[in-house]
Amino acid sequence: MIMASPHFSMDELTFSETATRNNIDNTPNDNQLDNLVITAMEMENVRELLGNNFIHISSGFRCVKLNTLIGSKKTSSHVRGLACDFTARGYGNPNDIVSAIVDSNINYDQLILEYNSWVHISFCEDEEVPRKEALIINKKGVMVYSK
Repeated sequence: MIMASPHFSMDELTFSETATRNNIDNTPNDNQLDNLVITAMEMENVRELLGNNFIHISSGFRCVKLNTLIGSKKTSSHVRGLACDFTARGYGNPNDIVSAIVDSNINYDQLILEYNSWVHISFCEDEEVPRKEALIINKKGVMVYSK
């Protein structure tokens, strides 16, 4: 198993049940692999913030074909290897996680509380400036996150 960081493997950052079911090759290119290391290292900071609780990544890297199949935006940071969707049940619910990250110095680009069921977080490549944008997505639409 190839580790992207001390607690996150390339396998968990690239695995997709949807890709497997649909026979899609979800293998990242070299630039996407480099970005996955950035994501993994930033997720180490998230893990530390959340009391070193286990983080379950439900979706990380998505190739264009997979991203299109699931109906995500073409501009998704998942395609670049700079985003993941996750939960950390040992810490709390997704709202607790988003609240903790918003109040922290985690260098996220975008943070989304999705359907009150999971957290989406994205990061930037080294030369990019993070937006520090926090949102909520639910059946009502998209809105700015507020406590």
